[in-house]
Order: sequence, then C-alpha cells, then structure tokens
Amino acid sequence: MSSVRPRLRRVPLHIAATATVVICLFPVYWMVATAFKPNRDIQSSSPQLLPRTWTLDHFRAAVDADGFALFWRNSILVTLSAVLLSLVVALGAAFAVARLRWRGRRQFMLMVFIAQMAPWEALIIPVYIISRDTGMLDRLPTLTLVYFMMTLPFTIVVLRGFIAAIPPELEEAAQVDGCTRPSAFRHIAFPLLAPGLMATSLFGFITAWNEFAYANFLIIKHQDSRTLPVWLSSFQNVFGTDWGATMAASTLFALPALAVFLLLQRHVTAGFAAGAVKG
Repeated sequence: MSSVRPRLRRVPLHIAATATVVICLFPVYWMVATAFKPNRDIQSSSPQLLPRTWTLDHFRAAVDADGFALFWRNSILVTLSAVLLSLVVALGAAFAVARLRWRGRRQFMLMVFIAQMAPWEALIIPVYIISRDTGMLDRLPTLTLVYFMMTLPFTIVVLRGFIAAIPPELEEAAQVDGCTRPSAFRHIAFPLLAPGLMATSLFGFITAWNEFAYANFLIIKHQDSRTLPVWLSSFQNVFGTDWGATMAASTLFALPALAVFLLLQRHVTAGFAAGAVKG
C-alpha cells in the first residue's frame, strides 16, 4: 500500500501535464493537418481531426508563391548574422563580467537585466525614427542589428553563468604551463561553454526567425528585403484567406526552427539553467 499511495498522488500531476501538452500541441497539429487537407475539407462544416484525403497542392502553392526563395534567403541571412554577432559580442562581455573585477561591473549587469526585461514592441517607434534619420530603412542590416540587440542581453546572462561555473584554477594552471590568458580561455574554458553556446544560439535563432513586427515596420518600400514572417501574410487576397496555402507555408516556416531545436536539444536544459549560477 505504501508504494501505491505515491503513485496515486502523482496521477493528478500526470493528468495535468498531459492536458497541458495536448493544449499546447493541438494548434500545431491542426496547422499541419490543415496543410494536407484539400480545400473542400478545410471549408467543410464538419471538420475532421484527420484528413480524409491527403494533398500536397497547398505546399506547391506556397513554394511557388512570389518571393518564397528570396524571403527564405533573407530570413536565413538575417537570423544567422544576428545570432553569430550576438555570440561573439556576448562572449567577450560575459568573460569580462565573470572573470575580471572592474568598477561598474554590477551596474553593467543591472543594465543588461533591464534591457532583457524591456518590451521590444515599445521601442518600435524610436527604432523607426533612428533608422529613418540615418537612412537605414528598408535594409537587411537594420533588421540584423535589431535582432542582435534583442538577443544580446539574454546571451550575456547565460554565458556569464557558464563562465562563472568554470573553476578559474583550470585557466590559471594553463597559464602556469605557458599559455597566455586568451589562449588559456580558448583551449580550456571555451570547449566547456558548448551547452551555453548551444542554448543561446537556439534562443537567438527562434527569436530572430519568428520576429514579425520590426520586419513589417522597418521594411516598407523595398519588398525584396522582407522576411518569411511578413511573407506569410501574402496569402490574403480580395477573396479571403487561402487557409490551405497559409497552413502549408506556416509548416514550412516552422521546419528550420524545429530542426535547430532537435539538433541542440541536449544542451538546452543545461544552458538555460546556467543563467541562475552566481558569478
């Protein structure tokens, strides 16, 4: 009986967890299922959970839509550039905060936390005015810089936790053996930062890949500089919304983020937890 009671107590937790997973995943399932349904089933008054017949016509319509390849390239270019730039800058900042002692270090981290908590939607107008006055509207580098600023605070916080968790004695021993401080960090500490780099890369990729407001607000005249989230709105016309093509396009849009998550999932939990380590 003593072994049965703990199991019974966990039943409500299992039910709640299962319900949460189902609620969160059902919209994704409905999106994918709708992408494979023919139009007559999508517009049916009695929708089915599973497609009665399967079709790839919506995926063909999405791929053949104007600008698909161009906007795909733009999204990949902007996202990867922002993530790489954020990693490089954040790695130097995190090392300075975690390893060095300098005046204003605590104030610097306070500003980083404030930047992390700030709602980026509230900064659209100032960013637009700055971009307009500097001639940076309708340019992909502008989006790259915006996404870089969005992901930088979180990247600094997580990498700082990882660097602080690495015993400095390892680097000091390497310096005793003749390594310089940068060389000791590169050969000793940097390989141990892989989980943090992976976790922050995933966060930065998903943030930049899914961002819509800035991409829609800063790219106005030059349509060729838009990204995939803005492209998804192209399936609306005077006759309504092509839901099949929209769901197929959304499915294609979600695949890169899903692929990146599956590749980096082993390091995600450890990477996110590292941000709580004191430095």
